[in-house]
Amino acid sequence: MTNRTDRGVLAGVIFAVLLAQVLLYPGVDRLVQSLGATTDLNASMWFLAAEFGAFVVFAGVWGVLSDATGRRTPYIAGGAGAGAVLYALIAWLPGTVSLPFIGVLVLRVLQGGATIAAFSLAMTMLMDLGGGHGKNMGAAGIAIGSGTALGAPLGGQLYEIQTTLPLYVASTLSLVVAVAALFVTDRAPSDGRSGLAATVSGLKQRPTLGVPYAFGFIDRLTAGFFALVGTLYFRETFELGPGETGIMLALFFAPFALLQYPFGVLSDRIGRTVPIVLGSVLYGLTVMGVGQAPTVAIAGAGMVLTGVIGALMAPATMALVSDLAGETERGTAMAGFNIFGSVGFLAGILIGGTVAGVFGYPVAFLVAGGTEVVLAVLALPGLLRLEKPAKDAVGS
Repeated sequence: MTNRTDRGVLAGVIFAVLLAQVLLYPGVDRLVQSLGATTDLNASMWFLAAEFGAFVVFAGVWGVLSDATGRRTPYIAGGAGAGAVLYALIAWLPGTVSLPFIGVLVLRVLQGGATIAAFSLAMTMLMDLGGGHGKNMGAAGIAIGSGTALGAPLGGQLYEIQTTLPLYVASTLSLVVAVAALFVTDRAPSDGRSGLAATVSGLKQRPTLGVPYAFGFIDRLTAGFFALVGTLYFRETFELGPGETGIMLALFFAPFALLQYPFGVLSDRIGRTVPIVLGSVLYGLTVMGVGQAPTVAIAGAGMVLTGVIGALMAPATMALVSDLAGETERGTAMAGFNIFGSVGFLAGILIGGTVAGVFGYPVAFLVAGGTEVVLAVLALPGLLRLEKPAKDAVGS
């Protein structure tokens, strides 16, 4: 396949993985009840946290393994296929056998460990393509944003039909990903490959990757916050149903999806610093504003603004990983980015859920947005010390 065709297929893989994931968010409180949970907030928190905890553990395993073997495609297809089976088991087993909720969480961990192979390595295969890292990561950003933008309202409507239906649809999407991945040319670098130890050792020699990792952590923290606290906030504060909640989440994800590609190309031209730093600060401020909105209309407008700002910073952050990683380290480098991002998402769920449960939703939004602003300012000196590499920085 050509670069353009492979870019489209890989973006489609990422889109389907994120669509499957976000389908569950708008009615997660209903879902965990149907799976045997006895509380809404705590059970929802642990159901989401189980998947992202697995992301943290397994993203690095898949990345190092793919770099060491010089293959990406088998792990994407295998991970997506296993994820399809596990999504279906989560939906089917609790109603068939006497499975306690802790058993559901175990299945959720396994599903997350399989799913991250498809997500992280598809992003890595985009890094393997030429044509400009900003362009390639912009394509990834569009896929991520589109999957989440469609997943939120679609998931809400599926919940209105049947509570476990989103899980079965997620299973089907994962199966489609497993098949689609087989048609992509595997461009994992093989020249100079020297095994797991050499790959990890080479990555340790690039501490500058810690800068985009830090911003990835910050950004995904607020995403995790919205997945749990934002969903329940809209449901309880404005008395919205799952379908309406899905639309509110889509107000963020739609501009986040549509603007990532042009903003990714922009970062190829002007550099990564301005989009990352300016975007992160403004993003944190808008998150705080959403939590203080007096009406659902103002909250919705805040979600749109948050999506626009998120689209400015996200592709530049991912492209910076591509700029800094060596050719034979890309799988591990992107896995590291996804590990930090998953830790951030996990932190957003756990911290946001805890603060919301103790102090209420407005305080939780202030903590989430304020953390984004503070950490962005603290990471700024490290980013300013980096110079944007010229090689492969501008599209051919």
